[in-house]
Amino acid sequence: MTQTLPCLHPNPGWSGAQSPQSLPSEPPTTNDMVGKHCILELYNCDSKKLDDEAFLRDAITIAAKRAGATLLNLITHRFEPQGVTGLALLAESHISIHTWPESGYAAVDVFTCGDHTMPERACQVLADELEASSRNLKSFRRETPDSISEQIREPLGLAA
Repeated sequence: MTQTLPCLHPNPGWSGAQSPQSLPSEPPTTNDMVGKHCILELYNCDSKKLDDEAFLRDAITIAAKRAGATLLNLITHRFEPQGVTGLALLAESHISIHTWPESGYAAVDVFTCGDHTMPERACQVLADELEASSRNLKSFRRETPDSISEQIREPLGLAA
């Protein structure tokens, strides 16, 4: 039996793709901001930089520092014939990048928790370093649902 994962296809609108399960139409009301999530599309980037794994490792490291985040680990992989994926594990969450040098395109995701970090700065660094001629940035606040915001939250093992 062949198993396919059409929902993970890079073009989920193509025939054969299944739509994800329906989500509730009304999101829960929220209270506390727990972090910020930035989705960045970079266009017309320097193709050589998009395919340079060492360069991207340095750029991600600089981006994390400029955002005020703590870099815990960085893993990258260069694909053949081209393209790089990188994932930075931050104490505050993550930065990821996926590149398509043949198209001059990079997809970036930056999520940081807390109020001491600025994920938009990480996005600016990556856009500048990759020499993107255009970009599309979407920022989202991540918030605690009211239904749990009044609960005392403690690390596992410490709760009485």
